Amino acid sequence: MAEAVESALAEGKHLIVEAGTGTGKTLAYLVPAILSGKRVIVSTGTKNLQEQLFYKDIPFLQKHFKQPVRACYMKGRSNYLCRQRLYASEREPILDGLEEVADYQVIRDWEPKTETGDRAELRTLPESSTAWSKLDARRDLCTGQKCQQFERCFLTLMRQRALESDIIVVNHHLFFADLAVKHNEGEGIIPEYDAVIFDEAHEIEDVAGQYFGMGISSYQFEELVRDVSAVTGRKQISTAELDRILMSIGDHAAMFFSLFGEGEGRRGFTGQSAFLNQNAEAYADTLASLELLVAHLRLIHDMPEELGPLVRRAEEMRGTLQFWMEPDDPTFVYWLERRGRGCFLQATPIDVATKLREMLFDEVDSIVLTSATLAVSGGFDFAEKRLGLRYARTLIVPSHFDYQAQALLYVPQHLPDPRSPVFPSRASEEIVRLLKLSQGRAFVLFTSYQQMRVIYDRVSLEIEYETLMQGTGPRSALLEEFRSTPNCVLFATSSFWQGVDVPGDQLSCVIIDKLPFAVPSDPVVEARVRRIREDGGEPFYEYQIPQAAIALKQGFGRLIRARSDRGVLAILDNRITKQRYGQVFFDSLPDYGFTTKLEEVESFFNV
Repeated sequence: MAEAVESALAEGKHLIVEAGTGTGKTLAYLVPAILSGKRVIVSTGTKNLQEQLFYKDIPFLQKHFKQPVRACYMKGRSNYLCRQRLYASEREPILDGLEEVADYQVIRDWEPKTETGDRAELRTLPESSTAWSKLDARRDLCTGQKCQQFERCFLTLMRQRALESDIIVVNHHLFFADLAVKHNEGEGIIPEYDAVIFDEAHEIEDVAGQYFGMGISSYQFEELVRDVSAVTGRKQISTAELDRILMSIGDHAAMFFSLFGEGEGRRGFTGQSAFLNQNAEAYADTLASLELLVAHLRLIHDMPEELGPLVRRAEEMRGTLQFWMEPDDPTFVYWLERRGRGCFLQATPIDVATKLREMLFDEVDSIVLTSATLAVSGGFDFAEKRLGLRYARTLIVPSHFDYQAQALLYVPQHLPDPRSPVFPSRASEEIVRLLKLSQGRAFVLFTSYQQMRVIYDRVSLEIEYETLMQGTGPRSALLEEFRSTPNCVLFATSSFWQGVDVPGDQLSCVIIDKLPFAVPSDPVVEARVRRIREDGGEPFYEYQIPQAAIALKQGFGRLIRARSDRGVLAILDNRITKQRYGQVFFDSLPDYGFTTKLEEVESFFNV
């Protein structure tokens, strides 16, 4: 793999590599990247992997290189402290409650000592701290070079380190947010680069879709009103007229978003014309209130620098709302989501392949895509087509694990179809039997929250082992408790299918309730399926099955993380053995031992 990456970087070629768990793929791309003499961006799927690369892998390699490895990491703006906001807060009260005051003191004491301003250094600051969000460096309130603290700004210092570095470690969200900003506005935060290496590259389509799309929410209106009110209040330029405008924005936005109904969840929306026929006044009032705010702020004599970003934000919100309500771009799918008291209007590209090809693959000399799960049935056709990648070199590096001896794949044949109403009760009974054989030590993974909760309620009462369920605490805390609790069982959904590492006996069984097909009623999935069908394709075989095969590989990848690991993988969905398409899943998975008999599972655990 290292040789393939080396030649791709040297010759300006694109490369796709599937490297199985335990192959050392991180070192295989870092060594040639360091030796290349080029500026290389390494983009990871998570901040955790990003920090592992920067704080563990690169320092390890530095011991083996005579020349210094010039490297840095970059995260999104909200991860960094804004010195200007911190200093201003000492003069202008912004804190609410004793918790915020206590968190503020922690941040204030840390600021003179930190070189990076990265929140990750503050181990004692709660994840949910509302004080941090009032002091971070997000773009919405940034005055850029006009800021008094620009030279000392942590973002400025981060960019200076990046300009002096050959290896820049980022995450996918920052990379694609930066790419979208560069495309729309011409200037991003990541310096120019010669090559990009994407680790966990199977996530690229979804992440790119988020940043190539557009969205607006009821919360954005509330935050705009709050921020304008706070800045003008602190600067003592608030007026009765401005207060009326802000109140009108709040009232009109609340009325406008209430017209989309109350039902939780996300759904496609194609009824803009009919909606506007009925609710033209509410829409026009919302747009007009934003225009009025912009005009009023622009007329303020000697307008403070802090109001510039707020004017820009109001203008962007107006443009986004118009884009969503008056759609004329058939390459987007328009959908809305109700979550809690918030209403979110989103426009997502149906196909990101063209944008990725034009903005990335045709613009950058060499791009390496790697993951343990990129190939379907031993090939990369699916990834290449979904991402718009042409003429790429390919390589599959198998894991050195002995999967036949280390892992047993069990598919019970007696369970009903997962779509049957009796499946939850029958599946619960089977999970209890499996957990007794494995003595707990298991992940039970689900494709839906509802199914997880129903089966958790049944199974947790039937077993003697401690059980945890996703949603009852922060993800990191649940994982830590799982690792430290003997014979524990964790019930979870998709966010635990990847990026989770529990080597050793503590995780000896992974049970998956059904094949992880994307929800067909999801508006983005629905639009992509329709587009493939309109183009004369077979969406089930070209999109839904390959996507599910990659997701299944991710779920099963939790179990065997080292040569000494042993365990059972159970799929309770026997369509994998009864339907023709099941072969695609088997051809995509490693060569596990296989059984349909519970007695053989018992024998495996008794060895």
